[in-house]
Amino acid sequence: MTAAVVTRGLTRSYRTGKGDTARTVHALDALDLTVEPGEVRGLLGPNGAGKTTLCRILSTVLLPTSGTATVLGHDVVADPLAVKHSVGIVFGGEKGLYGKLTARQNLAFWAALYGLRGKALRLRVDALLERTGLADRAEERVDTFSRGMKQRLHLTRGMVAESPVLILDEPTAGMDPVAARDFRVLVAELRTERRTLLITTHDMAEATAVCDRVSLIDRGGLLVTDTPDAIGSLVSRHERIDAVGVPDVLWAELPATPGVISAVRLDDATQRIETDGTLATARVLQRLVAAGVTRISTGRPSLEEVYLHVMGDRGMSVSR
Repeated sequence: MTAAVVTRGLTRSYRTGKGDTARTVHALDALDLTVEPGEVRGLLGPNGAGKTTLCRILSTVLLPTSGTATVLGHDVVADPLAVKHSVGIVFGGEKGLYGKLTARQNLAFWAALYGLRGKALRLRVDALLERTGLADRAEERVDTFSRGMKQRLHLTRGMVAESPVLILDEPTAGMDPVAARDFRVLVAELRTERRTLLITTHDMAEATAVCDRVSLIDRGGLLVTDTPDAIGSLVSRHERIDAVGVPDVLWAELPATPGVISAVRLDDATQRIETDGTLATARVLQRLVAAGVTRISTGRPSLEEVYLHVMGDRGMSVSR
């Protein structure tokens, strides 16, 4: 069976700066990715990781600098028309919607671009408005919608052509909790239809709720692909402690404490200790309290910080 999405050595580069300050930046850096038909794949990474660039290449909006990308066997460079007929795309933000038109008129316009006419067009638009909870707002101008409502309409627009592959770039951005829950129900329905979904997000909870597998992407490269549970445990096991006034003797000893990943000074007064889990955090807290340190806070590092640990612990391992 032909894979839904395949990239090999996919690179997108651009030049920034002038003269002596000019440099090449890789938005994607030799990315290898395989997504199977009917799979719901999450692309998880911080802002600037390359997720949106990948989506734009797969939807033929951008050309790769090098490498290859195919959708259902169609090359995005050699056969872009076939790719466009295979892909539904949902980008966040304001682009792609016409504020002076109603929700129904927006969808009718896009349906017409895909060749629908007459009764078939009206039935498709009505069904999508009902399916995504927009039927009650169908006759209202889009420029009166909230950001979350606009994002819901974006999602509806991406489904107009009933494409076998749907690319959803931050699909719940701006949605309220009820709309986000409805989105998860919709993804479950699309899964039963054997649609392939590629969903970008920086929200681990969202990825865990809807995806079959998740790929961590950072700095344009693929770090690892695994199940949401495995990725979730990888991300959530790291913890962080910020403390003020740690005695020098204890500070020198903390890096050797079992489970401590790093210990750095944020400024003259504050020190940060990162651990690989709750047990190690408890050890460090006990030692800090015993030393008389009272200004302590705990939390979790950002995804970007965790990725650095992943790269250090596991290199560029990939499970496709």
